[in-house]
Amino acid sequence: MIFSYNWLQSFFREKLPKPEQLAELLTMHIFEVEEIKKVGSDWAINIDVLPNRAADCFAHMGIAREIAAITNEKFQPPAPKLKESRKIKTKDFVTVEVRDKNDCSRYTAKVISKTKIGDSPSWMQERLKVCGLRPINNIVDAVNYVMLETGQPLHAFDLNKTAKPRETKRETARKIIVRRAKKGEKILTLEGEAYELDENILTIADLEGPLVIAGIKGGKRAEVDEKTTTVLLEAANFNPSLTRRSSRQLGLKTDASLRFEHGLDINLTELAISRAAQLISEIAGGEAAQGIVDAYSKKAPARRVKLDFGYAEKLLGAKISSKDAKSILSKLGFEFTGEKSGSVITVVPSWRLDIELPEDVIEEIARIHGYNRIAPVFPRAALVPPARNDDIFWGDVARNILKENGLTEVYTYSFISENEAGIMGYGTRDLVEVANSASQDQKYMRPSLTPNLLKAVEKNQKQFTEIKVFELGKVFRRNVAEKNMLSGALSGSAFYVAKGMVGQLLRGLGISDIWYDEYRPTPEESKSSIWHKQKCAEIKSGKEEVGFLGEIVPRVLGQMGITMPVAVFDLDFEKLQKLATEEYVYRPVSKYPAAVRDLAVLVPRNTKSEEVLNIIEIAGGELVRDTDLFDIYEGEELPDGKKNLAFRIIYQAGDHTLTSGEIDKIHNKIINALEENPEWEARR
Repeated sequence: MIFSYNWLQSFFREKLPKPEQLAELLTMHIFEVEEIKKVGSDWAINIDVLPNRAADCFAHMGIAREIAAITNEKFQPPAPKLKESRKIKTKDFVTVEVRDKNDCSRYTAKVISKTKIGDSPSWMQERLKVCGLRPINNIVDAVNYVMLETGQPLHAFDLNKTAKPRETKRETARKIIVRRAKKGEKILTLEGEAYELDENILTIADLEGPLVIAGIKGGKRAEVDEKTTTVLLEAANFNPSLTRRSSRQLGLKTDASLRFEHGLDINLTELAISRAAQLISEIAGGEAAQGIVDAYSKKAPARRVKLDFGYAEKLLGAKISSKDAKSILSKLGFEFTGEKSGSVITVVPSWRLDIELPEDVIEEIARIHGYNRIAPVFPRAALVPPARNDDIFWGDVARNILKENGLTEVYTYSFISENEAGIMGYGTRDLVEVANSASQDQKYMRPSLTPNLLKAVEKNQKQFTEIKVFELGKVFRRNVAEKNMLSGALSGSAFYVAKGMVGQLLRGLGISDIWYDEYRPTPEESKSSIWHKQKCAEIKSGKEEVGFLGEIVPRVLGQMGITMPVAVFDLDFEKLQKLATEEYVYRPVSKYPAAVRDLAVLVPRNTKSEEVLNIIEIAGGELVRDTDLFDIYEGEELPDGKKNLAFRIIYQAGDHTLTSGEIDKIHNKIINALEENPEWEARR
């Protein structure tokens, strides 16, 4: 909002700091100054007034009061000295009816007769221009001037253009009615724009219809022009919420509506109307009628807030004496009552609508005192680390392991449709139905993470040739407590890839004794019908099943719209948490080179790779640093019922470089151990 430097200076006898210095003071103590601009012999100061201070600081008077408190200069507010006519009274010219006190808590009116319309004086025009308003005539300029000075919007009517009293009555006074518009009523604004009104819009009307859109815009019918001789001044306090809604509904925002939307001091109407009457009498030669017509619903009681000086010191972290605190508040218009040792009751000025709590009062003291004068002190507190949440801790560990293996975490809905439940083999006795579900696609809570992971594969298969996704989340089964599951889906013939990733995940969680039971595997958390019978296995740690692994049958993939093979692992994460451990066995990295040998073993098709691996590692002893299965081959060239397993063996010693003779000896020992089984053949 733009303010005139010369106008602000008019509230003080002493010279104010230069505009740049004043801007710095305002920024440090109240509002940020966005721009200072030279305009003729004046300066336009653009101040970013915060919404909670609109009631008093959307006006020069409010900013001047703040400057007085900051600079310790004496503030001289306008004190209207109005000479009123002894012959005429406002109540003889106009009566006011407010239909709903909630819409308009106060409506003040005053009449000025014998006005002469002309240009306003140059000093007034200059101040209006600096603030961005266009001078119109002395009457309109005077009410705009008072709005910028006090913050109270006013409106001036040509009283003679309002509807005369009905002939059947003896009344001579014109009647002003504050009421809601009737549906379909229309009004032509001062700019000549027509608006259709309804019951949501508050109007100022006479006996013939609306004159003004209350708090927003004046109407053309009672416009002040060069022929106006009797002016009716209006200063009111309209409901902020109603004004805001009306402004938005009509798409009409004005300087007046901006102020009414934020709320105004109900006591401001009388000061503003007296000030406007004084200016009009001085610059338009008018004669002010005695008194005012004041429709006032109820006088607002003064707000009182207790200020505890000890609490203020604790909150600010600095001691400001009670004398200095009271001095600051006095400059801001606060009064005091009920003073006791260590505390005082502050009486909040009516224009400070933002002050409600003790903290609000303490903030006033602090900002005028200067936050820069409060020494920064590190807070003292006992920092107690929270107890570890194992769900979060092990969840993060698992996520990181899978992400390092190239999988992408996804978050899917916790619901599935009836059709998807049928595809996955679930009946209604297994499912938890959602009450008042948003759609048929969200009819049931998900009993497994697998259906939605398959949907993720289906949606991404057109964009990606390789898909690797996983999810950690809750599943829901009827009559079974909800539990955390960890599932992943990999596209392609990826059974062994998924198996390797599961093994790496479980080792990363510190879970030992991992093996895969491929003999008549039966999943605990899903239906057997969705798994490929020759490519699935129970994942076990010791004797306990912790999950299931396998490829999804083509029938399910086709019904889900998936055109590529998919392997899935489904792990009971709550079981994994109980088995997981942070204990690791470390051994030093050998500084001596390693040697690599490959070994192929021809075995029966039902032989597990783990059986062969165990014999290799037992026979090789400590010098076998690592063994990896890198190929499985089943082809026509092999004998019936046989498969070929290819292993890569890494030999390394911790205290010397192994010779070829040592490596050959160990390698042959492994071959002999393998061939002790008559059905196994080491292929050299």
